[in-house]
Order: sequence, then structure tokens, then C-alpha cells
Amino acid sequence: MTRTFQKPIKRIVVKLGSSQIADSKMKPKIAHLSALCNQISMLRAARIEVVLVSSGAIALGMGELGEIKRSKDLAQLQARAAIGQATLMRLYSELFNKRRIKCAQVLLTWDDFDNRSRFQNARHTLEAILKKGVVPVINENDTTSTEEIKFGDNDKLSALVASLLHADLLVILSDVEGLYDAQKKVYEEVSEITAEIEGVAGGTKNTHMARGGMKAKIDAIKIATHARISCVITAGNIKDVLVRLVKGEKIGTYFIEKKEKLLDGDLEHEFIRSHFKNSQSR
Repeated sequence: MTRTFQKPIKRIVVKLGSSQIADSKMKPKIAHLSALCNQISMLRAARIEVVLVSSGAIALGMGELGEIKRSKDLAQLQARAAIGQATLMRLYSELFNKRRIKCAQVLLTWDDFDNRSRFQNARHTLEAILKKGVVPVINENDTTSTEEIKFGDNDKLSALVASLLHADLLVILSDVEGLYDAQKKVYEEVSEITAEIEGVAGGTKNTHMARGGMKAKIDAIKIATHARISCVITAGNIKDVLVRLVKGEKIGTYFIEKKEKLLDGDLEHEFIRSHFKNSQSR
């Protein structure tokens, strides 16, 4: 049996956590990322737009300095983010260039979603990048922002970006096959995020590499599904995972989008702002 999404998939947002970018020595997973870029090339050939939300700047910055233990000092983290962001974009540029694809760096802060004019400007800029056939590579602006690093791993940012761009699908690639139930079996499909679902979603054990864990991913899924975006959480190391997902293979945990009327204009902006504010206050 195959999986049927609620609408045709023409635009997807793919979120990569730090564990998809760097190994335990904080060095880039070049073969893994090369395979991912191949998949993105295949999706683009099928006329599907792809937006990347990529973590990994701090991890790669640590790798550039020969470090494997994450600092708890904000200034030190921001310095490593600045170093690692250059490495991250150089890596993406080289991998995409081999496939005759251009990519663009976009650094966002939560203020870009809070302020109405900046919200609209971010949308127009990203739409212009996509119209040129370029792949946006989005990350938090960790170097100057004080709040992003403690949220970590870009899960909420990916949901906000998917909402901003009216994406058809949000794929969160992780190092697990999906959301596990209490018996360690992957949920195949989730239509409602209940107390039971939240109860099995824990944090991360890999504190040197990532922040947030499954709980942060579920918080992000709540935002995206309420913005009428289908979501999948799955493992990034599954062969051709993105291509197979779009074709309808039952991979990972599929979270069904809500049926509410799609908002636009000021109401849409307020919806996104309120969901982020609510997630901050917990």
C-alpha cells in the first residue's frame, strides 16, 4: 500500500538536524550530504521545489577548531556558529555545483516572523530565490541572536518556514525512523497529536550535537499541520528517502494536515506569531 497526501506535492521543506550534517568528530558527512543533494536534483527534475532548513553551523565550527565538546557559553557558541556557517555553505555550494544547481544562504531570526513587514519581506525574498531555480539553504542567525540557540536544531524554524511559504510537505530528517510508541514501534500515521503522542516524545540524549529531540519536533509538527501542511519525521540515512516519500512510500511517521480554512494576510501572520509565542512560553 502507498501513502496518499492531502494535496499534490509541489513544494517541500526539508529540515536537517546537526546529526545529519556532522559526525561524532564534528566533521561533515560528505557522502551523506552528497546523496541528499542527488535526491534534491531528482525532485527538481520532477518540478518539485525544495527548501532546505539546515542546522550544523555550530557543530562544523567546533570541527574546524578541533573540538568535540559543546560549550555552554553563549559567546563561544555564537563564535562557532560564525565559523561553521561558512563551512556549511561552502559544502552545500560545492555539492550543488556538481549537479549544476545554485544555492542561496538565508539567515533568519524569530523577529523575521514577529514583525509583519519583515515577515512579508522574507516571503518575497524566498519566493524570488525559488523562481530563479535556486535552492534556499536556511538557518537561524545564531551569530547575533540570543534566543535561537537555546531552542536549537531548527525544528520550529522549519515549521515556520513551511507555513511562510505555503509548502505542501515538511520533512524532518533525523537519526530515528520516526516517532516510536511505548513498545518502540514507529507510528505510521498520526491524525491528532494527543497526550499519548506527546508522552512518548522525549528530548535528545546527544547534547554535544543537538538540542530539542523529539519533543521539539512534535511542537514543530503542531505548527505546520495547523497551517495545513502534511509532515513526515523519518531517518535521513534511508536510501533515496525524499524521492520515495514523494512517490508515496510509507516511510517514517506521517502527520496529517488539519482541515481548517487556510488563513491569509494579517490573520495568517498572527497565526504564525501566536504559535511561536505559545511554544516559547512552555
